[in-house]
Amino acid sequence: MGFTDKDFLDNLTPTQKVLQFFWDLLKVVCISLAIIIPVRYFLIQPFYVKGASMEPSFYDHEYLIINEINYRFSEPDRGDIIVFKYPKDPSQFFIKRIIGLPGEKIEITGGQIYIYPKGENTKFLLEESGYLDEDVKTSNSKSWKLGANEFYVMGDNRDYSLDSRSFGPVYRELIVGKVWFRGWPFWRFTLFSNVQYET
Repeated sequence: MGFTDKDFLDNLTPTQKVLQFFWDLLKVVCISLAIIIPVRYFLIQPFYVKGASMEPSFYDHEYLIINEINYRFSEPDRGDIIVFKYPKDPSQFFIKRIIGLPGEKIEITGGQIYIYPKGENTKFLLEESGYLDEDVKTSNSKSWKLGANEFYVMGDNRDYSLDSRSFGPVYRELIVGKVWFRGWPFWRFTLFSNVQYET
């Protein structure tokens, strides 16, 4: 005849039952933490949007989930929306879009962005109609040659964004992760995919 958990509990004193309850609770908590902590700190991370620099793609107070594991196996790409540590104060976190990749030259002129691919002397116009309205112009005429570990980032709200035009490129090690999806508000839930640029 088998011996069940109920038989075991029936044979315990009230004090032992209380201790057994807390022991079971402790095991559940430990198992939960063993699952949640690695996910929270190594795979995904929540991010709360502050400010208007990414409008209309993202608005103030929206809640995003950041994929931290993606860049462990692949490199950031043009068009990716990333969260990174602010180069001038790593305690602050910014959200921007990658415009320029390592080794490229970025040229902003006439409200447009031109890219010189790595090792080439000819440029192409960056077509951003996939995420910017047609009337959006990129101000500040300047050019920048990116190093081997540098990314040029900008906010989608070009006139109200503190980005690489002001503080320069972002080093690879400062990038926390890629925006995976918008979880709040519910009616704006969006799963973000890679940007496809016209060539």
